Amino acid sequence: MNLKHFLKHNSREVGLLVALVVMTALFGAINPLYVSPANITDIVNQATIYGLMALGMTFIVISGGIDLSVGSVLALIGVIVANMAVAGVHPALCIVVGIAIGFGVGAMNGFMVAKMNLQPFVATLGAMSFIRGFAYVISGGYPIIGIPASYRAVVDGMVFNGIRTSVIIFLIVAVICHVLLKHTKFGNYTYAIGGNEEATRLSGVKVDRYKILVYAVGVSCTAVAALVQLGKLGTGEASAGQGYELNAIAAVAIGGASMAGGRGGIVGTVLGALLFAGLKVGLIVVGVDTFWQYVATGLVIVVAAYSEKIQSKFSEASGRVRTWGAPPQRAGGTTGD
Repeated sequence: MNLKHFLKHNSREVGLLVALVVMTALFGAINPLYVSPANITDIVNQATIYGLMALGMTFIVISGGIDLSVGSVLALIGVIVANMAVAGVHPALCIVVGIAIGFGVGAMNGFMVAKMNLQPFVATLGAMSFIRGFAYVISGGYPIIGIPASYRAVVDGMVFNGIRTSVIIFLIVAVICHVLLKHTKFGNYTYAIGGNEEATRLSGVKVDRYKILVYAVGVSCTAVAALVQLGKLGTGEASAGQGYELNAIAAVAIGGASMAGGRGGIVGTVLGALLFAGLKVGLIVVGVDTFWQYVATGLVIVVAAYSEKIQSKFSEASGRVRTWGAPPQRAGGTTGD
């Protein structure tokens, strides 16, 4: 693969990398503290939580959906696993239970969208409320403290030079998600459903089954984020994760995923999460009021979504649209899956 071909097929990712370098240079010029090794490490560590959430959201967005409940899911799993850890349950079992809860909640969201035919926005908006309510019921409204060091060491222990196990977990999950999207039938159908759900259904794909699985896998990534955050903070709180769904959506949008479905990728999401974390830390380092971060979050989502729309139109006009994951045809015109 020559350089021209690489740039043509990875233009969004290359653009994000350039934007990341430019942003780092600008903030570094304003305040040299921004480019210090300690601050760069802090940016990477901060990107892990909503970066993990964004990895899962990428699947959902590519399929043409959205999930507003992930912040509440993060809180629910946090308080459940916190109670388990404080009670002396082995960290490995805590992690398994946390991920299982995330998978189950995601499957429930997917069921509401696929089988009950609810709009993803409406279904997950309702889920956001009652899942948060369950978190408060379980915790009684009080923070759960005293998370054992043995648990915290597993999900957020120090590895070397300020890099924690949470960053390693983020990278491992990113690799797994990339393989799922690019090299499996599941990923192929995820793109196809987001690109043209009806055509995918007519080709014989069991769309409802894959939609449910998409949400289940997506929210499982949020479960991992909840486990990591519990290790970082050492406290499980029902109020945790409020607004985190916006951070996850922002990272996905920055990463180039089409909010209409059918386009996107894990590499873009990882870069988007780093860019978004770098922006938030940069605003703090240069002395911008914390409240302006909310303004920046909203603007980033709008600008990223609009730039993706413009890029799509340009690609269509130049006849260089890439076809993402069209479902394979078998004899008789069905896949049988």
